[in-house]
Amino acid sequence: MHAPKTETIARLVHAVRGERVLLDADLAVLYGVETRTLNQAVARNRGRFPQDFMFRLSASEFESIRSQFVTGSPSGNSSQFVMSSRKHRGRLYLPYAFTEQGVAMLSSVLRSARAVEVNIAIMRTFVQLRRLMDSNRQLGRKIEAMEKKYDEQFAVVFEAIKRLIAEDDAHRANPKRRIGFVG
Repeated sequence: MHAPKTETIARLVHAVRGERVLLDADLAVLYGVETRTLNQAVARNRGRFPQDFMFRLSASEFESIRSQFVTGSPSGNSSQFVMSSRKHRGRLYLPYAFTEQGVAMLSSVLRSARAVEVNIAIMRTFVQLRRLMDSNRQLGRKIEAMEKKYDEQFAVVFEAIKRLIAEDDAHRANPKRRIGFVG
């Protein structure tokens, strides 16, 4: 089994609490294990996963992600959300969200060859997403600079047009009298 493609992983990344995260069920699918198995491995090593590495989603955060998924393009990943939202001991199970650091820490907890392959692919995806975000910010700054530059240039043009219109209006308001015969 080959490591998942960057595009596949990127579709699973969500923005929650200002972080890019992957949900436990999605990670379990990528690693080829059950969500329960992944979460048990994390629970046995809870000290390795502080709040900034992994956190449980609130009901509203999970609902927001689910609604984005439902309204987004169908990509065949709906089974992951069924697993994430299953009932657990009579109550709705809210998934864990793993930040980039949390995913990196998973490699020390899940020691299979598949886990290593998947972790490398996920780390590459996070790096590519970061580069994409940086290039988008740079592009945004360039566009703003161009708009400002052209706005200033067009301001001069618009000022000249306004002056010509004002002169034309003044000319119409005070027409010069013609000298000579009117015929």
